Amino acid sequence: MTAIPLTVNARWIATLADDQLVAAEAQLYGDFHEREVAEKSRCGPRYMLLQGPSALVDAWQRWLMVSNEARARGVIIRRTR
Repeated sequence: MTAIPLTVNARWIATLADDQLVAAEAQLYGDFHEREVAEKSRCGPRYMLLQGPSALVDAWQRWLMVSNEARARGVIIRRTR
């Protein structure tokens, strides 16, 4: 797996094969989900994603870009719970 850069952009995403895209999506989702759960427990009912700390919003944006590319390519993402 290629290391995920701090700044995820379309150029980097375009270099990924489908299996690499799935792996990157899983890693980025894990990072985002971990931050989101922590922020939700901290804020409770006042939680608002885009008003959270910049690390949370950045993690969401990085995951979202890769997730959108997976959807555009028709790559199916499966999560285990």
